[in-house]
This record gives sequence, C-alpha cells and structure tokens, in this order.
Amino acid sequence: MEYVDFALYGLAAGLVFGEVFFPEQGPVVALLSSFATWAVGFIARPVGAIVLGRVGDRHGRKLVLVITVALMGVSTTAIGLIPSYAAIGVWAPAILVFLRICQGFGAGAELSGGAVMLAESAPTKRRGLVASLIGVGSNSGTLLASSVWLLVLLLPQEDVVAWGWRIPFLCSILVAGAALLLRRTMRESPVFESFKEAKEQNLAHAAQEPQGSGWRAFFVMLGLRIGENGPSYIAQGFLIGYVVNALAVDKSVPTTAVVVASLLGFAVIPFSGWLTDRFGRRIVYRVFCLLLVVYGVPAFLLLESREPLVVGGVIVVGMCLASLGMFGAQAAYGAELFGVQHRYTKMGVAKELGSILSGGTAPMVAAALLAAWGSWIPLAVYFVVMAGIGLVTTFFAPETRGRDLTLLTDAV
Repeated sequence: MEYVDFALYGLAAGLVFGEVFFPEQGPVVALLSSFATWAVGFIARPVGAIVLGRVGDRHGRKLVLVITVALMGVSTTAIGLIPSYAAIGVWAPAILVFLRICQGFGAGAELSGGAVMLAESAPTKRRGLVASLIGVGSNSGTLLASSVWLLVLLLPQEDVVAWGWRIPFLCSILVAGAALLLRRTMRESPVFESFKEAKEQNLAHAAQEPQGSGWRAFFVMLGLRIGENGPSYIAQGFLIGYVVNALAVDKSVPTTAVVVASLLGFAVIPFSGWLTDRFGRRIVYRVFCLLLVVYGVPAFLLLESREPLVVGGVIVVGMCLASLGMFGAQAAYGAELFGVQHRYTKMGVAKELGSILSGGTAPMVAAALLAAWGSWIPLAVYFVVMAGIGLVTTFFAPETRGRDLTLLTDAV
C-alpha cells in the first residue's frame, strides 16, 4: 500500500499534476510545485514513526500495521476525488497537501513495521532473504501503480488530464481492502510475544533498557537510509518528470521503464537479501552504494541522448540498484541494529528522518537545481553525494548477520 501511494503520486507528479493543480505556472516550476507537495507528506512521516512506533513497541507490531494500511488506503483513494484547480482554485492543492500529510503519518510506521515483523519471524540463517520480502511487497505496489498508469496513458492527453489520472488513485482502495483483511488475520511477531511475556512476568532485564544502549545505531541507520532513499526517489520519481518535461521524451518511455524494473525486482530483491545472508549485511550494502556512486554521472549524461531505449535503460538500472537491490539488503540490517524494546520506534524514526533528508526532498531539490542551473551536472553531483553518504556510513556500521533479535541492547 505504501508503494502504491509512492508510485502513484510520483508518476502523477511527473506526468499530470502540474497541469491539474498548478496550471498557471511554467512547466519546470509546475514540476517543482508538484514534487514540493510530494515532499510535504514526508514531514509527517517521523511524527507517525514516533507515535505509531511507540504503540508498536508497547502493544505489538500487528496492531500498528492494521492502522497504517487503513490510513494510507483512505488517503490515497481520496486524492482521486479532489476537484481540479480549475474547479475550486487554491483549495485543490491545499487539499492535496492535507491528504499527503495523512499518507505520510501512516507511512511513517509502515515500512519499518513490515521489516521488523518479517525479521522477527524469520529463521536466523535466512533472515536477510525473508526480511527482504518486504521489498517484494513494495515492488508489487510499484508494479501495480505503473501498470495502471500505462493503461491510463493510452487515453487521449486531454482525457488523462481531465479525469483519467483519477483512475489509479480510486483503484487503490482495492489494494487497501485486501491488505487490511490479510493483516487482521496474521499472527503477532514471536520475538515481541516473548518480550511481552517477559515484561508481564516483571523480569528486570525486560523492564528497562540497559545502560550502554545509545544512539550510534540510530545514526548508522540514518546514513544507510540516506544512501538508499535519495537515489531511489530520484531514479523512480524525479527522472520520470525530468525526461518528460525537460527532455521532451514520450511519457510512455519512463512509465514502461518503471514497469520493467518492477518486474526485475521480483528477482533482484530476494537475491540481494540472500547475498546478505551469504556474505554479510555490511559488504553487500557497501557494494550497492559504490555502484550508485559510479552510476550517477554517466546516467545523467546518457539521458541527454533522449533515445527511448537509452533513457529506459538508465531508469531501469537506477531502480534495480537503489530502489530494489539496496532496499532488499536494508530490511534485515535495519532490524538487527536495534534492541527489541525500542526497535520499532528507533528504526522507524531513523528511516523516516532519513527519508526527509533524502528521498522525500530529493525530487524537489533536484527540480530546484534544474530550474536554477538548467543543466544535468548539478543533478548528477547531488545523486552521487547522497549515494556517497551511504557508502561512508558502511565504514562505521557493524556487521549484524546472525544477531539475536531478543537482545535489548542496540548493535552499536
């Protein structure tokens, strides 16, 4: 559900939201405004991570995962019902911002909750592979959203802007309903159940967090998240609008690329998770970061060719490295960095703060750099810097493969 939301909004922001909600602005400024409303949703994510994360640490992972999918499903569907700027003026983008905040609040505890639930339920030797499946679910959302968008783009352009863009958002209620049904019937994490039982028996080691469990793991998770999330949302969000609005490439090219990358993701994500089980979390994450650093400049240079196959290939490779490969490697790594008592809250806040500093603002910052410089070079530098932050962080991060998730202390 979270990635249905992301993919729907990212594609809509790049393809039509400038015309629907910001029609009086130029193409580049309208693109900037569209991605600015996207970034607003990320401001609420740390708040959701704190509030709902604490609920998850006190009352269980399952309860929060039911709340998040319901909140995101209603908000995403409601976006499809917003009247256009032509109908209600400035109230249209104002309502859009409000619904983005609601989405962000729910999403703040969604990804971390899913990763924690899988990691705490998995066999130790296969934890990387099993936890990476949260990425398969996310990838399914991206694939579903981009596939629906491909069908919508078969309509005449005037129909897409007038009403066609609403179809993907309204259809998301079906995904939300199915997800809600599944989550209401699933079992609680066995690690949390053991922890809760120990607390109820008033065992001293479960009653309070021991000394020495500091915040280093939090900042490690923050850096790892920036290295993944920033490049990820440039690859699957900003590049869509960039090649369509700035490079005048046909809209079907980047949309098709997202579909292709999403299909490849069903192999890339579990493979990256398996690699972390085989070789370790840290080295696999480091290699992905290094590949993104090397990818940055050639990618934007190749986009200038405007050749459909080249443009599509650049987007596919970027998504396979950042959105898919690193995402699959991150799930178990993040859960293993933290002790059980505050795992949900700390992991969620670190990830969502990292999202604000990278993924949530990356398309907006990139659009601003494009508007100010009119060149791809600042965009490539920005991409490489974010990937570089993730790379540097791996040299301060511990190896956590095989760690006991019932421990109260953080890994560092």
